[in-house]
Amino acid sequence: MAGLVAGVGGRSALGMAQVSMLQASAEQRDSELAQVRRGAQQEINAMAARLGELQAQANRLNALGDRLTRVGQLQDGEFDFNEPVGLGGNDVSYDMKPAELQSGVERLERQFAASGQQLSVLEALLFNRELDKNATPSRMPIANSYITSGFGGRADPFGGGGQYHKGIDFKARVGDPVLAVADGVVSFAGVKGGYGNVIDVDHGNGYITRYAHNSRLTVKAGDLVRVGQEVAKAGSSGRSTGAHVHFEVWENGRVVNPRKFLGDGPTPVGAVKRG
Repeated sequence: MAGLVAGVGGRSALGMAQVSMLQASAEQRDSELAQVRRGAQQEINAMAARLGELQAQANRLNALGDRLTRVGQLQDGEFDFNEPVGLGGNDVSYDMKPAELQSGVERLERQFAASGQQLSVLEALLFNRELDKNATPSRMPIANSYITSGFGGRADPFGGGGQYHKGIDFKARVGDPVLAVADGVVSFAGVKGGYGNVIDVDHGNGYITRYAHNSRLTVKAGDLVRVGQEVAKAGSSGRSTGAHVHFEVWENGRVVNPRKFLGDGPTPVGAVKRG
């Protein structure tokens, strides 16, 4: 009898030990699962935070593109930076499922790619527009001066009847800086008949400007010049009655009246410009 009791007691003790082991194992699994859940939630939280950051960046990118479109005065609809960019920012929930977060990130990536392409095209368009603007004659070839002889028919200053004047003459003193009226490349620098010492600048858009009767040239053929840069010193070389700057504009091989290219415009013929 005592042996039977001892046997039952031993099995009971063994069973209790197994139960304890199972309970410990279950608790360990629960702890591990809790740790996994915490890790997963941390990853979800990090993904949600990243999605919010991407949303904010996308909004700033679209705002920049929209502003550049307005500043560039481009046609409505030519560039669209107002397309919704999906979830993010205040719309992000930390309770969102990973699949939802991943979908939001993918939508933002597609939007970033589209906006980036639009910005690249916009940048090129604005850059080319600025190049074209800087390469179009738009200022006087000498500072603080005035017109002494206009474009077209006039009396020959050397006598002997009329003469067709191909440019505009500006009052100048010998040595005054002669300035490029737009960006371009010097296509000729030297002596050219009655023009005397002359500079021709090719602006690459059908326009060529000519600066004649200079006392000295300060650039040479092939030089790149910028708007407002000195290209020569004023003088009275060639067929000239006195120091001045003779200025011509050629458009697609034809000489045109330079007056419309002079920005704010010089004062009328013979009137002294003040200030």
